[in-house]
Amino acid sequence: MSDSSTSLRACVVGVGHLGRHHARILAELPDIELVAVIDANAERGQEIAGRYGCRWQPEVNEIENEIDFAVIATPTVVHEECAAPFLAAGKACLIEKPMAPDPESCQRILKAAESGGAMVGVGHVERFNPAVRRARELGVQPRFIEAHRLAPYTFRSTDVGVVLDLMIHDIDLCLAWTDSQVVDVDAVGGATLSPSEDIVSARLRFSDGSAANLTASRLSLKPMRRFRFFGPDSYVSVDSGDRYALLVQKAEGFSPEKVAEAASSGSPIEGFRSLLEVEELHLDEIEPLRAELEAFAAAVRSGMPHEVSGEAGAAAVEVAYRVLASLEASGWSGN
Repeated sequence: MSDSSTSLRACVVGVGHLGRHHARILAELPDIELVAVIDANAERGQEIAGRYGCRWQPEVNEIENEIDFAVIATPTVVHEECAAPFLAAGKACLIEKPMAPDPESCQRILKAAESGGAMVGVGHVERFNPAVRRARELGVQPRFIEAHRLAPYTFRSTDVGVVLDLMIHDIDLCLAWTDSQVVDVDAVGGATLSPSEDIVSARLRFSDGSAANLTASRLSLKPMRRFRFFGPDSYVSVDSGDRYALLVQKAEGFSPEKVAEAASSGSPIEGFRSLLEVEELHLDEIEPLRAELEAFAAAVRSGMPHEVSGEAGAAAVEVAYRVLASLEASGWSGN
């Protein structure tokens, strides 16, 4: 679809914690018509439909013939089932992360999209966080990445463990930033409050020689979303929770000799700081989910792939499963 003068028609499948925000934003966008929300919970579905001026229905019921794209925000285990009728009808789908609960389901979704001639995007919303976007614009090639993604136990997304729920955000960012294949995975962690893993630390090595240490937990008392990457001459620190990013790089004239001079001076810390350029990065105020939906709608209009393609979403799930496979040998349970 390429006519920019025509509103796109959309629906949201699943209006729980995240899906209701998709519905809110789509109802607000001037070039989008929110046709319907689809949710098996009648009370919840009718509430959201009434709030945003669209209809509610409990099942898809051929609505794929009335829309240009669908947002799939149901529990992960039914992503494939919910996306199938839209893909078969050639309608684009933005599927919330993780794309599916396992690599095999991801591949079936991709095959269904190819068969129906439909575009698939995956809702890795961290790609659209202003702090992350500004940091990526700098073009720093990371050699080492460190990420901490911690959250209190919410009782949501318990159909998957913390790797597919939280760590997959940083797996996706690592794959996008390095543009490199994962060649080795070593992970430790396990379950504490859930049947699936609640805390995991993983080390990834990439084919370009870079490495990443990723930690994800849903046992923390306070949330944290920090992502730092280090290059040969600089590093960037991103706090996506506080929408903050900092660039630190060598100042002109930096040398080991000047570092030694600073170390032997009366104020070594101040002397060393004078050899660095520290910049607090300017961030826009756009809501990441809004930016994601606007980008997806633009891709539907242009017929171009979404920034986070189905293939990218599947790649993140595949690496997540390699992390889970490594966990089995960590001995967490003592078995």
